Amino acid sequence: MIKNIAVSLVFIFSVTCAVAKPPEAPKLIPTKVQSQTIVDVIAQLNARHYRNQAIDDSLSTRFLESYIDSLDPAHMFFYTKDVENFKKHSLKYDDYFRKGKLEEGFEVYRTYRARVVSRLESAIEMLADENVKFDFNAKDEIILDRSELPWPTTQAEADQLWYMRTKLSLLNLKLAGKTLEEAKETVTKRYKNQLNRILQQDSADVFEIMVNSLTLLFDPHTNYWSPRTSENFNINMSLSLEGIGAVLQSEDEFTKVVSLVPGGPASKQGQLKPADRIVGVGQGDEGEVVDVTGWRLDEVVDRIRGPKNTVVRLEVLPAKESNGETAVIRIKRDEVKLEDQAAKKGVLELSDEERLYKIGVINLPAFYINFDKANSRDPDYRSSTRDVSRLLDELQAEGVDGIILDLRNNGGGSLREATMLTDLFIDHGTVVQIRTPDGYIARHNHARLRAKYRGPLIVLVNRLSASASEIFAGAIQDYDRGLIVGTQTFGKGTVQSVAPTVEGKIKLTESKFYRVSGDSTQHRGIIPDIELPMLVDMKEVGESAYDNALPWDTIHPVPHAKYFDLDASIPYLTEAHKKRIAHDPDFNYLLDQIAVMEENKRKKAVSLNEKQRIAEKENLEKQAMVIENKRRTGKGQDPYKTLAEYRAAQEEENPEDAPVVSSRETVIDLDGDTLLNESGNILIDYIRFQTTNAQKQASNFSK
Repeated sequence: MIKNIAVSLVFIFSVTCAVAKPPEAPKLIPTKVQSQTIVDVIAQLNARHYRNQAIDDSLSTRFLESYIDSLDPAHMFFYTKDVENFKKHSLKYDDYFRKGKLEEGFEVYRTYRARVVSRLESAIEMLADENVKFDFNAKDEIILDRSELPWPTTQAEADQLWYMRTKLSLLNLKLAGKTLEEAKETVTKRYKNQLNRILQQDSADVFEIMVNSLTLLFDPHTNYWSPRTSENFNINMSLSLEGIGAVLQSEDEFTKVVSLVPGGPASKQGQLKPADRIVGVGQGDEGEVVDVTGWRLDEVVDRIRGPKNTVVRLEVLPAKESNGETAVIRIKRDEVKLEDQAAKKGVLELSDEERLYKIGVINLPAFYINFDKANSRDPDYRSSTRDVSRLLDELQAEGVDGIILDLRNNGGGSLREATMLTDLFIDHGTVVQIRTPDGYIARHNHARLRAKYRGPLIVLVNRLSASASEIFAGAIQDYDRGLIVGTQTFGKGTVQSVAPTVEGKIKLTESKFYRVSGDSTQHRGIIPDIELPMLVDMKEVGESAYDNALPWDTIHPVPHAKYFDLDASIPYLTEAHKKRIAHDPDFNYLLDQIAVMEENKRKKAVSLNEKQRIAEKENLEKQAMVIENKRRTGKGQDPYKTLAEYRAAQEEENPEDAPVVSSRETVIDLDGDTLLNESGNILIDYIRFQTTNAQKQASNFSK
């Protein structure tokens, strides 16, 4: 199954404005320029991609599988006989593409469009037929993820499959408060709009899907952009763009949230989470939520963006849910400025029952730099390194005992800044190695100055710490300069560049990052010295969740200093950490939440019985109340007595229109951050361990 397509691909489950009469479908015939473009794409993949992969019969077979699954990931439209018929060309696509021959691939799409049109027309007729009954008291269920199931073999089998799918849509709308007739009207409109949309697709759409089904076999970050996509493509709605501040990608027929831009509206609002799938977008508080399942990514982004201070409503399938029910999230659009991403500081005051420790905290949401001002030699230009340097001075003036550099949710940014930031913590030395496909290794990214901060250090990471964050954390870990605490990081260790093709552009992976230890950051990411949990499904988020991701590997290490003997302290620190969290109500509450999430993710089928679904929802709420009461009791607070009391408290904690948090201050609120507090305790344990064992700094780190 093809997943995680980070380009604008076309699928069929999508909705635009309602049109009374479907347009005449354009003829789907490849153009001469497209034939020339596929030859160019093949040549560039062969010559420039990091993965040395032959374009042969084996890849041809995988391409056809990729192409079919990108069109019909849920196995809802094609018949088994269609797929078998397509296979007669399965060993020939490598030869076809070298010759610029696209007709066979277009024939697959023409069959697909015919099946979609026929199926949607039948579904619309079914909803209008008063003799077709939808019994929500029957004890039936439906499997949501059909990607591993066979395609239907007969029309009767397909009809039953679509009856059940339609019934699920109707039931979800009923559970959301609609009458059956209102639900039928909504689903009918959805199907009509989907029909209208599939009939609008042209040869450029077909070509883009086809080529990306090939490029994604090299790695998930290698994509072809059509001319239209090249003009509109920008999935990172940040900095000068007004929107919600989210990084999005296409995955199957959905638009998936990869990460939230720190300081952006979605991050501040707090309800949208990584791995959530956006299925609808509404404008303002009253506008209709339009189904965007199957839309091209650039079209979804265009609907989500909008003027500052306007409202967008997102209908999402939450990643932690498994029953197909959606939630609507209201977010006020804003412009994500540099100040929103700027480093901020705070001080944790923690006691080990013998003395009070002051732990400095620096939160760095991104590796940023104002290139325009830096290049014009403006002495006041902003950068992550400059800001962190200033905050280090301030914290040391306040007499902190140690520093936590918080890189949670930091998705990367400037490689130069990752290198420069390392200068603040280590003396002269290599920070990162970069390897190209021909085996050339560049080691010119060096820390050049003496370290500014030389005291106890923890780097706090999570699954959403990626790219430049991993380079920095890897260097700190390899030099034994500080402890890495948190969750295994994202694993984005590749470098891409964009090049023109005959028509459109191609984004190619051309090199990989490696640590001074010789380990790549690709796929595996950074493994923390002490692990902390995170309420994110590791199978859904991270490089390892991508199909065809480049593997982890190693090259020769670079000779480098070791500033402390951290290996000696880690067993002691781990044991102390485990003993402490065993009695921490907040920490165990997080573990209980993760257990519930994992239990829900294991469910493969969803009931179509209305009473059972209502009971399941209430049971989930009761389960949530039980673990919340467990936490409250552990903290000496009164537990909730009824579900109604618990629900009221939840609504109060998560208002629909959450207030916007000011990001202009350099001081951060540390209250209630369970993982940060535990990281502070780990740092105190480390300081005590150093003192008790009279650990000496290495001679090359002496003052």
